Amino acid sequence: MKKLLAFVFGIFGATNVFANPACAVCTVAIGATLTISRKLGVCDNAVAVWLGAFLVILGYWAIKWFDNRNWHFFGRNAVLMLLSFSTIGTLYISQLKYQPCYWIIDAFLLWAIVGGVVYVLSQKLYEFMKQKNNNHAHFPFEKVVMALGMLFITSFIVSKFAM
Repeated sequence: MKKLLAFVFGIFGATNVFANPACAVCTVAIGATLTISRKLGVCDNAVAVWLGAFLVILGYWAIKWFDNRNWHFFGRNAVLMLLSFSTIGTLYISQLKYQPCYWIIDAFLLWAIVGGVVYVLSQKLYEFMKQKNNNHAHFPFEKVVMALGMLFITSFIVSKFAM
C-alpha cells in the first residue's frame, strides 16, 4: 500500500497543480480524515459522508483537468462526476454488502451522496459569503474550514442519530 501511495504521489507531484492551493489542501484534509476515521473505528455511515465529499472533489479535479486539455463534449461534467462517484462500487465488490434500508438505497451509499451534496453546498455558501465581502475571504483558508466544518457536523449527526 505504501508503494502504491508513493507511486500516485510521484505521478501527481511531477505535474503542475491546476486548481487553487486551498482546493489541494481540502482534498488532502478530507482524504486524511477519511483514512484516520476508518482506522479509529468510526461508524461506516459517518465515514461515508467523508468518502462522498472526497469523490466529489476528485470529480472536480477531473473536470479541471479536462478543461486544461480543452476536452469538451455534451454532458462532460455529469459523466465525470458519475465516473468519480461510481468508484464507490469497488467497496461493495470487495468489503461491503449492499443492504437496502432507506427506500431502496443502502445506508452507506445514501450517506456518501449526502456527503457529496454537503461538500457542494459548503462551496456554494463560501462563494456567496465571499461575494458579499467584496470577493475576499473573511480569513485565510475559509474555504477549507467551511467544508471541513460542515462535513464534521454532518458526520457527527449521522454517527449519533442515523442507523
